[in-house]
Amino acid sequence: MAAGIARRRRQARLRLSLAAVAIAVALVGGVALVSGRVGDSCSARDPVLVGVAAAVDIAPVVMEAAGRFNRSRTGVDGRCVLVQVTEQPPATVLRTLLGGTAGVLGSRPDGWISDSSAWIRLARKQGAADLAGTETVVATSPLVFATRKSLARRFAMGSTDMNWRMVFPATTRGRIRPNENEPDVVRVPDPSLAGAGIATVAAARDVVGSGPEADRALTAFVRWAQAGSAPDYRSMLATVDDRSFWKRPVVIVPESAVWAHNRLPSDDPVVALHPREGTINLDYPYVVTSSDETKASGSRAFAAWLRSAETREGARRAGFRSADGSLGPYSPGPEIPTEAPRTRPTILPAMIDEALEAWSRLAPPTNILVMADTGRHMAEPIRGRKGRNRLAVALEAARLGLQLFPDSTHMGLWDFSSAKGEDQRERVSIGPVVEPDGGQVVRRGRLEELTRTLRASPKEPSALYDSILAGFREMTKVYDEEMNNTLVVITAGKDDGKGISGADLVRALREEWDPEAPVQVVVLAFGTDLDRAALTQVTSVTNGSLHVAQGPEEIIDVFLSALARRLCHPTCRTPA
Repeated sequence: MAAGIARRRRQARLRLSLAAVAIAVALVGGVALVSGRVGDSCSARDPVLVGVAAAVDIAPVVMEAAGRFNRSRTGVDGRCVLVQVTEQPPATVLRTLLGGTAGVLGSRPDGWISDSSAWIRLARKQGAADLAGTETVVATSPLVFATRKSLARRFAMGSTDMNWRMVFPATTRGRIRPNENEPDVVRVPDPSLAGAGIATVAAARDVVGSGPEADRALTAFVRWAQAGSAPDYRSMLATVDDRSFWKRPVVIVPESAVWAHNRLPSDDPVVALHPREGTINLDYPYVVTSSDETKASGSRAFAAWLRSAETREGARRAGFRSADGSLGPYSPGPEIPTEAPRTRPTILPAMIDEALEAWSRLAPPTNILVMADTGRHMAEPIRGRKGRNRLAVALEAARLGLQLFPDSTHMGLWDFSSAKGEDQRERVSIGPVVEPDGGQVVRRGRLEELTRTLRASPKEPSALYDSILAGFREMTKVYDEEMNNTLVVITAGKDDGKGISGADLVRALREEWDPEAPVQVVVLAFGTDLDRAALTQVTSVTNGSLHVAQGPEEIIDVFLSALARRLCHPTCRTPA
């Protein structure tokens, strides 16, 4: 009820706002455009009110064009057309056009200009009604890697050029951290909110290609990008000047956002750098969205107005390139390259759409319980690891993997063996990683501490099968339909026969696994002497996966492989 009242209030405010525009225009004696006859006089007493939703960065350009349009005396069937433009994130408009009820606009817009054609293709694909079949591209802006001028000089001196592989965490390049001549973070706009984010996912997919290894890398990128994403380009660029945490930050934004950011004077302005492999141009298409024929006519008239030379010039004065990309922005300044960047020809619209779908599969937050085997098999030393045992090496990898989980993650940690008759011990309860588990330390800090302090006992047997069933039941109890629910078991893969058998575990999982509330069991087995047949059945029953690793770098790979199964769910093949 409260939501309905709020929606009616927003609709009333929009009507009053549009009415105010109509009165103001009537007072100055100007209005008109539409029906196809430009220049005809029209009546301002009962105007056709057209609401247009525009992406935040292009909205000022569209608002300026709407002001000229509302003074142009254009009409539909003798009635003047009045356009009001509001800043709206593309995702909000999309949900509105699809008939959503949460996070939507108070009323459906009559025209929409997003920051990428991908949004419009997605709207059509998902069945949005009353969407015109053609669009009008108002402007373009290439994606750039943006950083402070002082850092750009440092990268150049270190012979570091910007490239798309920088969006991946350093672990995918074979090291734990970037070197001193590389960015320590490349932040990406949230692909669920911004066109630049969608295009970056497409570039990441294009760089790594396809196949299991590529899926692992893309998964690592998504987890890494989530942790540093921001809702809009202004927020992204603000982080470049924040020196409190990241020392060498780079952000991916449209060139026009750098142009706008540098309007404010700075001793260390932001520089736009082109990626060496070629970039992607964001287009800013206008599409008619009205379900009312009269308003649709008015919206089409405004679309025609946006194709005018004056509007195109206005876009270039605001830092955008021309609709075909051939003409650059006016007054770019020394921080923006004057030459048009080379585009990446392999990134076609279908790949961008596929990238958005991949993000939607990989990005939802994770509800995860990690179970660490602390029995005698995990106490065995690893050859070539200076006397370190399996658990120590496995937890080292888990510590690296923890960095790939964004703050939206819910996570807990248990360890298990058969110590003193207590098979499983809850070390951290399942909950948000940014909140404390009882004391003052947040879960993420507590989890990292345990990866350094947890020890395996050389004398304790492993209660592997009992513990998997207990963990599965715990995850079923705390199942969250808005999240991906996973039980990750780090083990040597051997059960010492003190509890249920492998066959009994499989039968129990088959009976209790619910396809309407699926909990995925992922087993990361450390070593070669594991009960492979039993564990393969355990993971298959839950549409999970079994992976075997010898070193910490392999554990990161198999962990990412497990997460990457979301790209093929529910048709994934059993891993070799």
